[in-house]
Amino acid sequence: MRIASIAIQAAHLGRRAVAAAGAALTLLAVMAAPALAADPFADFLESLWPEAQAEGVSGATFDAAFRGLKPDYSLPDLIIAGRKRDDSAGQAEFTKSAFEYLNPKYLASLAVQGRKFLKEHERDILNIEKNTGVDRYIMVAIWGRETAYGTHKLPHDAIRVLATQAFTGRRKDEFRLEIIAALKMLQAGVPRSKMRASWAGAVGLTQFMPTEYFKHLEDGDGDGKADIFDSVPDALASAARQLANKGWVRGLRWGYEVHMPARGDCSLEGPPGERTIGEWMQLGFQRTGAKPFRPEEEGIRAYLMMPSGAYGPGFLATENFKVIRLYNTSDLYALFVGDLSDRIAGAGGFHVPAAQVAQPRTAQVKEVQERLSRLGYPMDKIDGKIGSNTRRQVGTYQKTSGLKIDCWPTEAVLSHLRSNAARAPQ
Repeated sequence: MRIASIAIQAAHLGRRAVAAAGAALTLLAVMAAPALAADPFADFLESLWPEAQAEGVSGATFDAAFRGLKPDYSLPDLIIAGRKRDDSAGQAEFTKSAFEYLNPKYLASLAVQGRKFLKEHERDILNIEKNTGVDRYIMVAIWGRETAYGTHKLPHDAIRVLATQAFTGRRKDEFRLEIIAALKMLQAGVPRSKMRASWAGAVGLTQFMPTEYFKHLEDGDGDGKADIFDSVPDALASAARQLANKGWVRGLRWGYEVHMPARGDCSLEGPPGERTIGEWMQLGFQRTGAKPFRPEEEGIRAYLMMPSGAYGPGFLATENFKVIRLYNTSDLYALFVGDLSDRIAGAGGFHVPAAQVAQPRTAQVKEVQERLSRLGYPMDKIDGKIGSNTRRQVGTYQKTSGLKIDCWPTEAVLSHLRSNAARAPQ
């Protein structure tokens, strides 16, 4: 057992230990071979060394990060042989319905806290808004969503999370890039103790993925350094800089809730159907509430976004909605941030509430996507998640097939798709 332990450690430190021990290490490994149990995770970690070294990570930093590290198989979104995936344990944006995610009471509570937070940090926030062009209320809303105004603490060690996801997660290639970036953060002097993360590896007060860290750091308080872990102004400024770098348009709203006219339906949803607001108005779409669209807004380009299909509100989403989605790739996340920002500013709240529509299981949604794709309906992703394109293609299929158009991947839609396949000539 002692020989096996030494050999495993030597293998883990191989790139330098081989040079020091030479033939003796080789002989030891051969002698110990029968006693060694395969450790795929340790082998995987060692395989990261060439990429880490190429990015400037030292051997000392690399070894310290992974010494004694074990995978965390309790994380969601892993692919483990013999284990059934739990669709209910993943990211809330993709496991909760709009009705659950956009909880009005929670949003109202966060809005109250957001106004207080804005007042406390108003000087820094207004300066950040001036420098980046990002709306102050959007900044505060992102802070509320990510931290619940400081009450939410990140529960995981980022290195362990990212290494596990890169080893056996559903998105291995993406997380391989993230773990290398996290090692670069350690190399740059970020203490391991600060690297607390969500289950997906996002770190810092405004939850940056490590690959975003070096791209968007911003000094928000003027002290000459950027610290997204302990400085509220720096974290806000870095989040705003990320939005600005991804295309934020100064002065543009994130979107508008609209009434669905008789000539419209949810199959019009999604970026492929983008039009000017004036063109949407010609189709009969009007803004909800007391304020109509202003003449100067008619040239703004927007697409229809209906997170619950026909079972809830509809929105015309602008370029800035797309930018918020680049911060967190989810319609519900962007909608949450948009509505919360409006509430903090003194408005907000939807005129048409989201209905309590059942959230289909991932496997069901994925099969719907696969079958639509086989029939020629364009699917940019077959991932079991209900995005705008999935809703659009479901609605288009329903319209073509003479079905009720609700744009929701229900069991009824899946049954119809299956029956179509059964009737198709062989």
